[in-house]
Amino acid sequence: MAARDAVDVTALLERGRTLATPVLRAAVDRLAPPMDTVAAYHFGWIDAHGNPAAGDGGKAVRPALAVLSAEVAGAAPETGVPGAVAVELVHNFSLLHDDLMDGDEQRRHRDTVWKVHGPAQAILVGDALFALAQEVLLELGTVEAGRAARRLTTATRALIDGQAQDISYEHRDRVSVEECLEMEGNKTGALLACASSIGAVLGGADDRAADALERYGYHLGLAFQAIDDLLGIWGDPDATGKRTWSDLRQRKKSLPVVAALAAGGPASEHLAELLAADAKETDFAHFSEEEFAVRAALIESAGGRGWTAEEARRQHTIAIEALDAVDMPDRVRDRFTALADFVVVRER
Repeated sequence: MAARDAVDVTALLERGRTLATPVLRAAVDRLAPPMDTVAAYHFGWIDAHGNPAAGDGGKAVRPALAVLSAEVAGAAPETGVPGAVAVELVHNFSLLHDDLMDGDEQRRHRDTVWKVHGPAQAILVGDALFALAQEVLLELGTVEAGRAARRLTTATRALIDGQAQDISYEHRDRVSVEECLEMEGNKTGALLACASSIGAVLGGADDRAADALERYGYHLGLAFQAIDDLLGIWGDPDATGKRTWSDLRQRKKSLPVVAALAAGGPASEHLAELLAADAKETDFAHFSEEEFAVRAALIESAGGRGWTAEEARRQHTIAIEALDAVDMPDRVRDRFTALADFVVVRER
């Protein structure tokens, strides 16, 4: 992927993180105790005892996109910082709640907030981050800030819709590929779409350009989630920070599972029988690693792994093509392309 070779993606991600983090910390500092320290723990700034820490703050793709999109409008990258922070606050609101709903005990190689501070704090801090996101944008007091806040609100509602769909699918025997893509478009695509356009909106870009950037981000989000779905089953726990066969333990109807079930054939039918039996279990505590490995092997044999990898590449192509509708400097376009390449070639 030539664009990725020509652009230092690590530097691009670090630029977004460096610009956004001080403003993000200042926003979190507004929270009343103990929510401020609970949020600081979630972001990796302190450990469970309140001591300073240099935790893994995530990939920082969304802040990178937000500050980059400001350059589409001819504005300085700093113009996109309030958008980057607002998107990060919404993203982390969703992580706090998702970890609790999914029962995830680990995120980024450390215990999740609900595990350390309890479910009530996970809920409250998530709610507070959601409110802060709107504050960070609206306190700018500009017409562009209002437009950006509207797009963020729409994306957040879609994100919540996606989480509701994700939970409901766990209790169904079958989910279609189309339903799964709709859910993942809501849960992941909507917020990445917002991140890809919000800096441009703050910089004064018109709706036509912002909509095209959102299309890029939406399809990038689908590619991103497809890779996440692969990592959720076959990812290296040392890289992902999650347990082996993570998504299988949570009964997630992720793309590899759904594609495998839709494929037909002996492996698909055997997988369907096992998952139907699994649905009657209250938990998987007594399952051995070998039992999860069998399910993963059946998914791969039925074609679910290969189909998902190809879908990630297809969504990546659609995302890149969406950029053709936007006038921007070549160096900015190359950076958008490099970030898209990074999303589909990663191990965590």
